[in-house]
Parts: sequence; C-alpha cells; structure tokens
Amino acid sequence: MKIEVFPCSDFSLNIAEIAPDKSISHRSVMFSMLASGTSEITNFLRAEDTLNSLEIVRKLGAKITDDGVTIKISSDGIKESSDVLDCGNSGTGMRLFCGLLSSAEGHFILNGDEYLRRRPMKRVTAPLINIGAKLDGRNNGDLAPLSIRGASLKSFDYESKIASAQVKSAMILAALRADGVCTYTEPELSRDHTERMLQGMGATIKVDGLKTTISPMKELLSPLIIRVPADPSSAFFFAVAAAITPNSHVLLEGVTLNETRIEAFKALERMGANIIYEVTQNKYEPIGNISVKYAPLKAITVEYNISWLIDELPALSIAFACAEGVSSVKNAQELRVKESDRIATVVSGLSACGILVTEYEDGYSVKGGVLSSATIDSHGDHRIAMSFMIAGLNCGMNVEDVACVYTSFPNFFELLQKITRVEFK
Repeated sequence: MKIEVFPCSDFSLNIAEIAPDKSISHRSVMFSMLASGTSEITNFLRAEDTLNSLEIVRKLGAKITDDGVTIKISSDGIKESSDVLDCGNSGTGMRLFCGLLSSAEGHFILNGDEYLRRRPMKRVTAPLINIGAKLDGRNNGDLAPLSIRGASLKSFDYESKIASAQVKSAMILAALRADGVCTYTEPELSRDHTERMLQGMGATIKVDGLKTTISPMKELLSPLIIRVPADPSSAFFFAVAAAITPNSHVLLEGVTLNETRIEAFKALERMGANIIYEVTQNKYEPIGNISVKYAPLKAITVEYNISWLIDELPALSIAFACAEGVSSVKNAQELRVKESDRIATVVSGLSACGILVTEYEDGYSVKGGVLSSATIDSHGDHRIAMSFMIAGLNCGMNVEDVACVYTSFPNFFELLQKITRVEFK
C-alpha cells in the first residue's frame, strides 16, 4: 500500500479523535489478568497490535465482553493455551507477556510478524532467565518465536544498563510473583505507566528516583477501571504538522500529560513552537489538552531523557529539517532496535528529501533546509511512514508500505485528509 501526500496550506484544527494510547491499551488488558473481579476499559485502541494483545488474553482464559464502547475482562488465572500467541508487530506486547507468563503455570509460545521476529528480545529474556524463568528462542533466546514454561521466580536486585519501559515492565510483572521483595534500578527514568497503573490496582510498588521496589502480590489486585487517554506519541505527528506549517494551529484533546510522555512536545517547544498544556483530570494519569501553534523553529540538541521521546524522534526529525541551524540527536542507540533501524531510516529518508544529515552510531545531526518531494520506503515502520507523510505537508511526498500505520493509528489517514489531499496507490 502506497500513498501520495500533497502540500497543504495553513490550517486550524481541533482533534478529539487522536488514537487512544497504545502503551496503556496493551497494559490494561494484560494487567486485568492479575485482578479479581471484572476490569472495565473504555476508549481502548482498536489497532492491530493492541487487538492482538486482547486476543492473547482471551486465549489465556480471560472472559471478555465487548459492546464496542467498554471492554470487560474477568479472569480466574492464566491458563495454558493450545494456540501460538501472536503479538503481531508489537515489541511491547511480546516483552511484557514474557514477564507476565514467566511465572504462570503452563507452556506458552509467543510469535509475531516478520518484523517483530527480527527484533532483539534478550534484553528481557536474559534477566528473566537469571531469576529462574524457563525461556528460550532463536539465536539463544534473542529472537522470536519464544518458548516460555512457567516457573518459580527468585527475588532480585537488578540494575539495568538501558532505560527501557518494556524491560522494566517485564521485570515488575515477574516481581509480582517472585519469592521475595525485588528492586529494579535504571540509568534514567523511563516511562512509568506500569508503576502507576499497578499502584492504582493495589500493588505494593515504591518508586524512589531511579529505583523501584516491588513486593510480591499477597492476593489478586483490584479490577482496573480506566478510560484510555489519547496517545501523545500519535498526537505528536499533528503537533509537528502545525509547527512546520506557517499560520497553523492544532488543539489535541484528551491526551495523557504524564511527564515521561510529553518530552517530544517539550523539545518542540524549545525549538520555538508555541505550546500550551491544560490538565483536565488526573486519576491513573494526568490528562488534558495540548495547543500547538506555528512559530519559526531553531535547531536544538536532544541528548537527555531519550527514553521519554524515543518513539517521537522520527517525527521530531521532520521539524529539525525545517528549522534554522543544525539539530543533533545523541545517546539514542535504542533507535537501532525499533520496528526498523530508525537512525538509518530517518537518515536515508531525509537525505532523499535533500536535507544534509550525518549519521552516528547513537544518533544523527540534521541541517535545516528546504525539504524536497521524494519516494520514501517506510521499511514497515509505522512511525517512519507517518513522519514522512507529515513532511509531505511541506513539499509533497510518496511513501511506500504504509499499511503498517494500522498497527497503532487506524484513523491517521482520515485525520490527515482534514489537512490536505492524499491519493492511495
């Protein structure tokens, strides 16, 4: 599936239909397996990856009702499935299910699509194996399909060398069923949805700076009653659209304003964009609106809190290309192991658009200039595809392999067409 995006004129748009948060949607169905009673989830992201997680939970024995508005999930424990558990394209799904299933009674097989089967899993499987998990896969446990046989897990004091919410979440889920109190320390604070949501369900989890202490569950947790907020990672594409289009404005409604999720907006603000945040509610997560208005952009360096904006860096790089000066991304080796090697795909894409880009092992630099129309291969990476479609608002763009967008943002194309003309090919 290919698309041509045509240049747009200035626009003003209120968007209340941003895709629900992918990370919270994944976690909401998984964590329901740890609760007594019935969890209720509204505004669940109905995209391929998250629906795969919902189907996995069903295969693990959960009773699910779905009236199209509210998903209700009840479980009397994780059951062994005779089917392979298909995570689709989701690294979050596969890595968190490793933690959830590592102490469950039974044998489980996690698999995914051709792209997910290339992504490294040892960052999760290795520490789990060290505490007693029986996990294996291709390339000595680094590549899916992964085999899990539930086992008794030992308590741990684990110091992670990388800041990864996926690794942290997998280890927290394992810790809930370990034989003693566990600690997890990371080099910089990663996204904290898991801690917030499980604390809200009654888990004993204490966060002290970069150290998280987890006590084993003595009983099942309280049901999760949640409305999933809009995904700031998805909203950010339209923030960039407004920031690079003169005289444009977008209001993004109902977005989580968790500080670990809006770092990309803070970076765009440092570049000169006019951004205002408004908190409207705060239960599991602070939620509210983000207003973004165009202003001339200037170059910045992004080198701290990388784990807070790792998913948004491809879109932020489009803003770099439209800014005055040379912007740099550092300490972002994690981009190499996402749905694509995002350092390589960003560099090759911007280079094709006539922008001067220099690649480094842990990032890249972008000299702002004039974007030119090009044909971009997304390499099956939804965030690369959407980023260069947003670039097309400036200069026109042909993007190949865009069906991957449905894994995270099913109505992206519909919203894009409120701004400009597109043609599917």
